[in-house]
Amino acid sequence: MDKWIIIRIFASANIYKTNMDFKELVQMRRSHRKFTEEEIDGEDVKTILRAGLMSPTSKGQRAWQFVVVDDKMDLEKLSDAKDMGGQFLKGAPLAIVVLGDPMQNDCWVEDGSIAAISMQYQAEELGLGTCWIQMRGRGLSDGTSADTVIQGVLDIPENLSCLCVLAVGHKADERKPQNEEKLKWENVHLNKY
Repeated sequence: MDKWIIIRIFASANIYKTNMDFKELVQMRRSHRKFTEEEIDGEDVKTILRAGLMSPTSKGQRAWQFVVVDDKMDLEKLSDAKDMGGQFLKGAPLAIVVLGDPMQNDCWVEDGSIAAISMQYQAEELGLGTCWIQMRGRGLSDGTSADTVIQGVLDIPENLSCLCVLAVGHKADERKPQNEEKLKWENVHLNKY
């Protein structure tokens, strides 16, 4: 049975039901930083995590780790793990922290990135909004790394590093689909640069 989801057609005020194919999904997925207070259904969370767990990895290692956070106090602490760019996490009902072990897997960044975007696309297909919050290489102005803050908040072992935190929630804002007219086809090269 096909899953039907609701998408907004932004050119009009009408809401249509449609069976979104991947081409449409890619065009519709945008970063959302404003969320309603509505909690996310547990089955939806499981479906999102399933997408991450099924994502391809280097040598089939599947060495990433995901920490699901729905505790409001912890979300607020995570939002302050770096100086700028993460404060909106305070308003999200859920976060997924994407971790890897750089000593175990030299492709932990790539593997974690694939898992994260897989979860973002799955969330979009479910009608939920997401935003990637970069944590790797980020921190506070006093020199404290985002890793150190996140490890302290979530009791994460020191060997694991945080690539990103995905904010997930019901969209409180509307974003237009990606504009086909603005695709940078000039950045695509055939055979040679």
